[in-house]
Amino acid sequence: VQLVESGGGLVQPGDSLRLSCAASGIMVGTSHINWFRQAPGKERAFVGRILNGGAGTEYADSVKGRFTISRDYAKNTAYLQMNSLKPEDTATYYCSVFFRGNMYWGQGTQVTVSS
Repeated sequence: VQLVESGGGLVQPGDSLRLSCAASGIMVGTSHINWFRQAPGKERAFVGRILNGGAGTEYADSVKGRFTISRDYAKNTAYLQMNSLKPEDTATYYCSVFFRGNMYWGQGTQVTVSS
């Protein structure tokens, strides 16, 4: 299983950014794909997840209404659309999947929100 995040960068408050999580070894359509983030000096925190089988999405209260998780079955990729970004959203963002008894993580992509 391999997960590769991309799409991070430096943006201003209020901007939008879309992160990608390209998967291999698993099918994004039959797996729960999780997004976490870790800010400097803080623990890794849950951002949201998209459930398998079209069962919906879940979000942390801090991002609800601003972030949206989706997936592209053909590209076997999950996405985290982030709108109305705030400085407190600055973090390294990771996608993860639990598969056959193991949690797999990507390498992370840095998002910095600053004016």
